Amino acid sequence: MLRALRLCLHALLGGLIALAAVKAVADDAPDATAVVLAAVTMAVVYTVGTLSPAVDRSPRPAAVWLAALGLAWLILLALSPDGLWAAFPLYFLQLHLLPMRWGLAAVVATAAAAIAGFVLHGQTVTPGTFIGPLLGAAVAVATVLGYQALYRESERRRELIDELLATREDLAAAERTAGTLAERERLAREIHDTLAQGLSSIQLLLRAAERTLPVGDPAAAHVRQAREAAQDNLAEARRFVRALTPPDLEHGSLPAALERLCAATPGLAVRFAVSGTPVKLPTPYEVALLRIAQSALANTVRHAGAARAEITLSFMDTSVALDVVDDGVGFDPLAARAARAGGGFGLPAMRSRARSLGGMLSVESAPGQGTAVAITLPLPSGDPGDPT
Repeated sequence: MLRALRLCLHALLGGLIALAAVKAVADDAPDATAVVLAAVTMAVVYTVGTLSPAVDRSPRPAAVWLAALGLAWLILLALSPDGLWAAFPLYFLQLHLLPMRWGLAAVVATAAAAIAGFVLHGQTVTPGTFIGPLLGAAVAVATVLGYQALYRESERRRELIDELLATREDLAAAERTAGTLAERERLAREIHDTLAQGLSSIQLLLRAAERTLPVGDPAAAHVRQAREAAQDNLAEARRFVRALTPPDLEHGSLPAALERLCAATPGLAVRFAVSGTPVKLPTPYEVALLRIAQSALANTVRHAGAARAEITLSFMDTSVALDVVDDGVGFDPLAARAARAGGGFGLPAMRSRARSLGGMLSVESAPGQGTAVAITLPLPSGDPGDPT
């Protein structure tokens, strides 16, 4: 489109220059030769400028070229009143190549020179003498400003499309990663809840059966071998569970993973604290608490406008609790729940995680008073440090 506009501008200016020369010759004007030479000079200056790469790249060469072209045009205008018509394409060149304020000044000066040239040639002065050049200047300014606005809008749309494409790729990668992690967590939970627990029960039953058998009973050896096989397979199942543990928990405990999460949260000062005596939690508990903390901090960064937040992990006799508190803008929990009546994620997903482990999640907030998210999970019966 830009190339077509340039070709039209070249044709327009060339045609108007040729018109002035041809008309001077056709009218047998006394200075026809001078008009033809001035027209040719202006055409040569214009051609040199359009073929020079420096004119498009730098404002200074463009200004020099426009000054030379304007001088050639003034000579043609002084020799022939028909040189007036070449002012219209000059408007576009000045507005295109010069900064806007200088371009507007050049357009005004060109329009004034066109009117003065027409008057000095003794032509009949009519309202059109003034309206024509001024209207042409106004049309040129409106056209160039409109084109620049469309160009800026086109560039903004192109940038937006590029950002959307990049965001779509990032979302696709994030969804693949989230799907992989979710499947790892599901497999770990299934192995823990079915295979590992079943092998643990089989081992306990075989141990009980081994104790009840009389000494020297031939079945004792088989029971012992079965119990050892169950024990070995239980250890293997536990290794599978550890291997499927989310990467955040692979290289340390839950408190260590939460500390890394606090340090890696952008745009928010997050403090982490542990209350009570830490104990080893089952993998599903650690995964749920870590994911809820991640989701709560993500909501804080996106929606709360908070400057500070605090995460507290509390170990109690029969339960473990996680509190995430921020100093953000807060919200009305009842209104938010009503707005999500059609479905949603965030808080409902956190509540679902808590309920899947027999726990509960509560949210306390009010507009302007920050938000507190608390999850409490009951510790499993038996030794809390038992990974099964």
